[in-house]
Amino acid sequence: MAHEVEAVVGPDGWITWDALTARVDRKTVASWVGGGRLHRIQPGVYAVPSAAGDWRIRLAAAVRACDGVASHRTALTLWDLLPPEPRAPIHLTVAHSRSGRGTSGVALHRTRCLDQAVRRVDGLPVTCVERAVLDSWGRPAGLTRSEVRAAAIDAVRRRLCSPRDLLREVERRPCLPGRAALVDLVRLLAEGCRSELEIWGCLHVLRGPGMPAFTLQRPVEVAGERFVLDAACDEVLLAVEMDGASFHGSRQQRERDIRRDALLASVGWQTLRFGFRRLTGSPDACRHDIRSTYHARRQLLRLDGVR
Repeated sequence: MAHEVEAVVGPDGWITWDALTARVDRKTVASWVGGGRLHRIQPGVYAVPSAAGDWRIRLAAAVRACDGVASHRTALTLWDLLPPEPRAPIHLTVAHSRSGRGTSGVALHRTRCLDQAVRRVDGLPVTCVERAVLDSWGRPAGLTRSEVRAAAIDAVRRRLCSPRDLLREVERRPCLPGRAALVDLVRLLAEGCRSELEIWGCLHVLRGPGMPAFTLQRPVEVAGERFVLDAACDEVLLAVEMDGASFHGSRQQRERDIRRDALLASVGWQTLRFGFRRLTGSPDACRHDIRSTYHARRQLLRLDGVR
């Protein structure tokens, strides 16, 4: 009886050796593999040609073959913090009692404490976000440190993990390479920074000499709408917004910014906006504008004893 490969393998595009040989004999399997109609993508795992190159199918097959948990760079990709890289090896973590020898295209890592860090994404076991960030920070595996840094910032911004989660993971790793730089980043995230631009602004502008005290990510409600200010000086109701070029460059976003600033003004807030180029290229001028506005607001609000 003739069999169609796709019908035998099923809609997922891949199948284990045991399931495959339960449906067809080994001679048929050998014929399909020899003719290129079926590919062995991991020990004991086969896929049809159209699925063999799919990153997620390769990952599912590797997890099945190695009985591992997606980790490091692979975990960050599953959490949608990095784009898939088809040519990069798949990273899996297994228990310390297991062999650390991976199969083709798979990098295995061993650990003594894994169970509490395991989550599931699309049905696949994966390390939690904070563990994936720390693993990738210590062993970038083809990533740049800036890419891992961006993933950490994005994870906190999207509330996939909190700065406290990251800090707890950092505390578990006293010998982590680059630990001091990561601690500095986590502290800035804990203070409220949610982008590289906000980190730059906080370090090089808001914390400059003679600057007033600012609160980052300050929520304000106006007419039933909730806004979050990048930085706020409650003393004089002064908001500082740090506008990234890619997000605030569209006409629609500019119109939303104008409406937002007008609504905030209706309850007493004055907003200063600094674009990427000015904030990073002229930090001294930005600090001057903020200080001048701050002192003007103090006089306007009669905070300097003016009668």
